[in-house]
Amino acid sequence: MNIEQMKIVIKEIITKTDLTPCVVGHRGVGKSAGIIQACREIERRYVSLRLGQMEVGDLVGIPYRDGEIMYWSRPSWWPGDDEPPTVVHCDELNRAQQEDTLQAIFQFVEPPAEGLFRSLHTHHLSKRHKVIVSINPPDGTYQVATLDRALIDRMVMLFVETDYSCWARYAAERKLSGDVRRFLAGNSGMLARQGAPMELQVEPTERGWEMVSVLKRNCRFPGDLEMEVYAGIVGKEAAITFMRWLADRKGRPLTAAEILNDWPQVAGQAEKQRDDVQAATINDLTATLQASPTLTPDQESHLVAYISVLPRDLRFGFVKSLLKIPEVALGIAQDKYDSVVFDAIRIISREA
Repeated sequence: MNIEQMKIVIKEIITKTDLTPCVVGHRGVGKSAGIIQACREIERRYVSLRLGQMEVGDLVGIPYRDGEIMYWSRPSWWPGDDEPPTVVHCDELNRAQQEDTLQAIFQFVEPPAEGLFRSLHTHHLSKRHKVIVSINPPDGTYQVATLDRALIDRMVMLFVETDYSCWARYAAERKLSGDVRRFLAGNSGMLARQGAPMELQVEPTERGWEMVSVLKRNCRFPGDLEMEVYAGIVGKEAAITFMRWLADRKGRPLTAAEILNDWPQVAGQAEKQRDDVQAATINDLTATLQASPTLTPDQESHLVAYISVLPRDLRFGFVKSLLKIPEVALGIAQDKYDSVVFDAIRIISREA
């Protein structure tokens, strides 16, 4: 994505989630300037931390003693609870020269767990304040540390590249030299030389898919950017597969909610699903019932009706999973459902 697109994404993430964007780009592309502009546009105070120049004490504060208790003073840059909404920009994260500095900031860039505050050692950041990171890619041309996979997994990686059209609009707004603008209009290849591809170890993880879920639920990105954002969390292959799955509504498996609440309308579709698609529906039903096992009479009958259309092997495995959920087991083991589930239960009893 270019700088203008990066600003769109950053503003969505900062204003609507607690996630941490990490802007990755080559020198001079405009990472810091774009972040400052985005903060100005959403009326957020901007604080910059040049981590390449900082030590652990600059981050966690200086220790002092009060009686028998040790405390750490609040760093001067730390935004107070009553201060205006602020974005703390952890600039040059992978230029931290000391390993312990990088380890100290690790906690700060991690999005807060549900119901908790973002923290750094003993300091807790008000939810009104947000954090953003920027780095140069570790491609061998910069003096930077390699970020480990655990740290990468805690941020939304946004890869920014040079774009002449984007720069030309910026140059016109800033009234840069007309000669320079005209020269680059005819020689756009001279604007910047791209470095090596910005490859980082971004792969699918449970935390990554949870972040995708947060973004999907709260943010609205232009269509051409949505896949790029997700790719910065779960990797390009997983993001492409997910976006194709979203577009393929016809081949999408039925959900637990559709089976339990709309069975008369989806019964025909349920019976025609391929076994691999049935497996996805079964997994969703199992997870849903484990989390919320109480069923209404209609939902109970809909569940049994779905079981009845499953092939014998899938029916056996599904019933075996349901019998491990006590509330659901009591429901499907009633005499009136013998014709559907009795055979599966008999096989399970024989195995036991």
